[in-house]
Amino acid sequence: MDPLNLNIEPAVQEAQKWLHRAIEIATENVDSGGGPFGAVVVRNGISIAEGVNLVTATQDPTAHAEVTAIRMACSQLETFDLSDCTIYASCEPCPMCLGAIYWARLQGIWFAASRFDAADAGFDDEFIYRELAADVDTRKIPVTPLKVTMALDPFIAWSKKHDKIRY
Repeated sequence: MDPLNLNIEPAVQEAQKWLHRAIEIATENVDSGGGPFGAVVVRNGISIAEGVNLVTATQDPTAHAEVTAIRMACSQLETFDLSDCTIYASCEPCPMCLGAIYWARLQGIWFAASRFDAADAGFDDEFIYRELAADVDTRKIPVTPLKVTMALDPFIAWSKKHDKIRY
């Protein structure tokens, strides 16, 4: 990073600041026995939440840094809609995290290391990208749709509900 921050756009300066923080907490997490991933959710230039990879610490395969940061941010702000927030991740979000980012409606994603860098370190999720692109009948884990009589009942109930909170 340019120590004088000369000729750097303010948005890039901001991103560098938060990416450095995401990388810092990811490295600290490794030192604590966790995975090498960190994420920071920021709103209006202020950190709302930070998350690190807690998969092995919590025995939760969904406890990726971005997901833990999103969960914390939603709790802090008491909303599921983070459309006025940006997430900064030490590494390119995996497909699950990318899905969570879209569901939370974050306005932007900045990341430092690529998914290929992660793969080189032993965190290869390329097979998931391939599986998502594959037809359900050719995926490695058998996917079996089965129509049952009541399959649409929850959607019918939802469509009739007048006080629903849309998301």
